[in-house]
Amino acid sequence: MGERAAGSPIPEKLPVASVEAVFREEHGRLLAALVRRFGDLDLAEEVTSEAIEAALEHWPVDGVPPRPGAWLMTTARRKAVDRLRRDRTFAARLAVLRVEAERSEPVPAAEVEGGLPDERLQLFFTCAHPALPAEDRGALMLRCLAGLGTPEVARAFLVPAATMAKRIVRAKKKIQQARIPFRVPDAGELPDRLPGVLQAVYSIFTEGYAASSGPDLQRLDLAEEAIRLARILRRLLPEEREVAGLLGLMLLIHARREARTGPDGELVLLDEQDRGRWDRTMIEEGLRLVPVALTGGQPGPYGVQAAIAALHDEAADLATTDWPQVVALYDVLLALEPSPVVALNRAAAVAMRDGPEAGLALLDELAEEPRLRGYSPYSTARADLLSRLDRHAEAAAAYREALELAGTEPERAHLRRRLAALDQPGS
Repeated sequence: MGERAAGSPIPEKLPVASVEAVFREEHGRLLAALVRRFGDLDLAEEVTSEAIEAALEHWPVDGVPPRPGAWLMTTARRKAVDRLRRDRTFAARLAVLRVEAERSEPVPAAEVEGGLPDERLQLFFTCAHPALPAEDRGALMLRCLAGLGTPEVARAFLVPAATMAKRIVRAKKKIQQARIPFRVPDAGELPDRLPGVLQAVYSIFTEGYAASSGPDLQRLDLAEEAIRLARILRRLLPEEREVAGLLGLMLLIHARREARTGPDGELVLLDEQDRGRWDRTMIEEGLRLVPVALTGGQPGPYGVQAAIAALHDEAADLATTDWPQVVALYDVLLALEPSPVVALNRAAAVAMRDGPEAGLALLDELAEEPRLRGYSPYSTARADLLSRLDRHAEAAAAYREALELAGTEPERAHLRRRLAALDQPGS
């Protein structure tokens, strides 16, 4: 472990942050390989954590080894063997699980030879299995694939650490009791199972892009973890166009992050953003993924949303955005994925193309939609259009409704400013 040739110089100490950056990337791959080998998520997590602790002890002193993944794998497997030697009952149970797993799918040759195959795709599908509650899928992905600790996952989902710990334990028990297979679905199953994986990743991103509550509008670390997970998926499933669409969509949205808030964290709307602060490198990467997502057959929802985001990012300002094309894409998206939120966004685009009265008429058609009750963006959109039509009393009522529903302080502050502007003389 970290041995040096005789006479070789002792490497300078590396900062802990550099060491953590290395095993941040290795964590999910290591955990997946260990779950595949031993058939038990708890054991795999334990020895993965112990191997990482050993790395934090040795690597800052000895240097990061040339093959950090292999070093971690060797260390973790030794610790797992030690654990199984101490606990014969546990070892016997795992042996049964292992035999069952091997009957359905043999151990990859690379693992038998002591390498570290990239089995994270299997772990993605295990974490997002339809037998698990939807609220547990994203939590497991952050815990297992992003390598976040339970307290960090709890913060991501805005619940107490104890609550998240119970949720993760419950999900692991479900995987074990339901004998959820640790494998990639076959070609016939993949179209039905992949959307659940993508939705779990996008849910993580959405909470990072627009936090549901708290003092900040954005939670950039969470959005960046989702993008990292999507990059892994893109490498593992390069032929899946919706994976390209999801990654492109998130990059094109996240590219605006620096312009979305002001110096004090206040909300800055799209029409007021300094587009010079948008991340052009990220936009270019996202733009390259859009045609990949849209060509070769029927486009999927993420590919269409990426195309919409691309039109926004390519425009010089709000006025020169290609609103007819945005509306046309929302028409496609609404056919692919009928949803009141998609209909709401389409209505806002129609208002930009045809005027506020046309957009408001579409919003009013959604007034009885149960899924939009209690949804702050709906009330905010109505208020904005009513204000543009000089229907100030109605706009104020809609802003007050949105204010009661808004989850973050920057949103509430923005709505209070809009209300105050309506009270100004001449408004």
